[in-house]
Amino acid sequence: MNEVLEFIMLFCFGLSWPINAYKHWKAGTAKSTSVYFILLILFGYVAGITAKLLVPPKHFYVLLIYFINFFNVSLDLVIYFVNRRKDRAAQQGSDGR
Repeated sequence: MNEVLEFIMLFCFGLSWPINAYKHWKAGTAKSTSVYFILLILFGYVAGITAKLLVPPKHFYVLLIYFINFFNVSLDLVIYFVNRRKDRAAQQGSDGR
């Protein structure tokens, strides 16, 4: 039962990451994004994945959802760096360089 509840929590929490990544992609700027927050979340997923690998779960789907969520947050991190590059290019363009 613990793993079922953990899966539900991870699934619900994980639904927000693709939405967040899409929002950041559409915004085209990294100005309102905290890279430290994203890195902290990724670190948390690494800890969760490591815990599941040290004591293998009874149900594979819990470990799978950790990996899916890690991938989604990693995608958001990539979008952050793309948007930061766009911000720098826009800044250089407005400086007249």
